[in-house]
Amino acid sequence: MKALYLKLDPLRFVILNALRPLSRKFFYRGPFSTVELVDIPEPALPSPEWVKIKTRLCGVCGSDINLMFMKDSPTAMPFTSFPCVPGHEFCGNVVEVGRDVDGVKEGDLVTAAPALNCVTRSIKPSCRSCALGLTANCENFAEGAFAPGMFVGICKDVNGGFAEYVVVHKSQIYTVGSGVSPESAALTEPLAVGLQAVLDNRPGDTDKVLLIGGGVIGAMVVKCIRALDCGCDITVVEPAAFASDYVMKCGASRTIQGRILDATLEITGGRAYKPMLGERVVMGGFDKIFDTVGSAETLNMALRVTATGGVLSVIGIGKEVKLDLTPLWLKLQTVKGCYGYRYNNIAGIKKHTFEISLEMISTGKVKVDDMLTHKLPLEKYREMIDIHLNKNANRAMKIAFAF
Repeated sequence: MKALYLKLDPLRFVILNALRPLSRKFFYRGPFSTVELVDIPEPALPSPEWVKIKTRLCGVCGSDINLMFMKDSPTAMPFTSFPCVPGHEFCGNVVEVGRDVDGVKEGDLVTAAPALNCVTRSIKPSCRSCALGLTANCENFAEGAFAPGMFVGICKDVNGGFAEYVVVHKSQIYTVGSGVSPESAALTEPLAVGLQAVLDNRPGDTDKVLLIGGGVIGAMVVKCIRALDCGCDITVVEPAAFASDYVMKCGASRTIQGRILDATLEITGGRAYKPMLGERVVMGGFDKIFDTVGSAETLNMALRVTATGGVLSVIGIGKEVKLDLTPLWLKLQTVKGCYGYRYNNIAGIKKHTFEISLEMISTGKVKVDDMLTHKLPLEKYREMIDIHLNKNANRAMKIAFAF
């Protein structure tokens, strides 16, 4: 089958980092490219508890691009294995069902929660995280039946959706309802990321919310806040005109391009105080902040403009950052890590974020298929990367490979 291989090794790392100042194209064109279109065997079912899916659509995540350009923090490397076939935002039709799988049949349109946790790795008993329902935050990502990998697409033993076929464990499968298009189904994963971040830091109606980054996940956060009928005020920091326009349509109160601290004073009524050295700090500020960028600049600014008792949710993550934690203790703030999705208690009922997301899509509470602006065949992966690197000029929000 056709698949897009991601190859990272020490020699490639050294060479490409030396070439990085000359051109980013060395990362996906030429002899040292980290990605390559290959022919590999179709995956076999690892056990009778697994299902094979023929891929229809697979979204390209910013984390996929970061891996191709070797921008991720090395801290996550023990939980990744190469070479691998990326792609964790996919949907497709079932073509083979293991004998121990119930509730799904050949032909069904499905999507999958991609985490490779204790259940998928045949580890018993489950770790503390999995037992608590935090199935995307498993403690055994480098243990069990497969090579290290937090999720499908960054494990060399379980290929992702940048391929014609993918296998998933029965615990990962979510059947797509008849009213949900493949385009919407392929966006269930990023919607679930945004939804989980909101469920974990849910704003009140009178809260002032700041969202740093109005790309795919930022837009999903706004969509989910509004879908949960929260009337809070939402400010989105987004420099790109196309993304800024889109996030306003999602329900943002306003967008700003920069000057976060000055905007904080105007929007929240906070007061700024200038230290002898460094940036001003705001007393007052935003009640809830969602940072989808996760850089040193955005995190330090977020702490300075978060109100006393406010909560900063860190969704995006870059390399190591240096933080001035003075605002954290001075204003009794909380910083929350946001990664993945899990089982949630909704009105006394245990539901996975994927299940809630699909319900939101099928009932019309959230519309996501309009985010899919570009669909390309796998063979045009270089064009896909070119578009992704110039999303504003190409008016691109979400790009997907179509099979």
